[in-house]
Amino acid sequence: MNPSLLPSLAWFVHIAQHLSFSRAAAAMGVSRAALSQNLKALEQELGVRLLHRTTRHMSLTEAGQQLFDTLQPRLDDIQSAVRNLGEAVGVPAGLIRINTSRLASKALIEPHLAEFQARHPKVALELVMDDAMSNIIADGCDAGIRLGQALADHVVAVPISPPLSMAVVASPAYLERHGIPQTPADLAAHHCICFRFPGSGALHDWEFSAPGTTGPHFTQAVSGPLITNDPDGMTRAALQGLGLIQLVDIAVRRPLAEGRLVRVLGDWAHHHPGFYLYVHSREQMPAKMRALIDFLVEKRDASPQPPGR
Repeated sequence: MNPSLLPSLAWFVHIAQHLSFSRAAAAMGVSRAALSQNLKALEQELGVRLLHRTTRHMSLTEAGQQLFDTLQPRLDDIQSAVRNLGEAVGVPAGLIRINTSRLASKALIEPHLAEFQARHPKVALELVMDDAMSNIIADGCDAGIRLGQALADHVVAVPISPPLSMAVVASPAYLERHGIPQTPADLAAHHCICFRFPGSGALHDWEFSAPGTTGPHFTQAVSGPLITNDPDGMTRAALQGLGLIQLVDIAVRRPLAEGRLVRVLGDWAHHHPGFYLYVHSREQMPAKMRALIDFLVEKRDASPQPPGR
């Protein structure tokens, strides 16, 4: 085998993982044109087409899929070996890219950034904000944070928050004008601020569990004067008295404690196991990732239970 092909084969794997020259180029820190030219040269050298590509779509050919399936695990092994050599002294160092929802970042990571950096000055964090239900360890990310535990193959989930519940809240002024709903069915007569999921575009139906039961939860469709895909925007609208919102309780802990928002329908609250950090595997885990997990678990254990549960 011609050793000069090795860099091109590695670049091909990155392109195949992203199925996008632009995303692969951004992850690798090279130009899109360089990747495209490199792939063309590799196909000419091998005498086979590896990717179908148009201006809007890219997919692997049968030969490309076979080559990718063979190369990817071997390149992962090489990457792990090189990383382990660099971490022989056991000092956490390097960049960790985390795919996270904005809500999880604001509640669980951003308040502790200065402390984490002081403890691990050689570790850098890149927060990739993504509220869509996408592949959370995609686009070159090392880890992902999402609500709930839903494991994919070869992925490990670590709880990094206390158990949470879905809180329905509104401003005192709104409740004084419109009254307090006693059951989820009463929400039909109220102004509700709605959340639209990025990616799928579906509206979030509010989640509830019947009082005193442990059975399956149910959902309630709601409507109102505002639809947004920004949880912070929902909170700001509620603080203005625009209507009721439903978010995980950790997101509205401060305005509840300050009395600027009031929780209702607490007996109907649906509970979640909390936020999880997802990583590829515990095997050969880099020191930087172990440091992050230990830090977030420490903060989880020190976190008070949200009020009003």
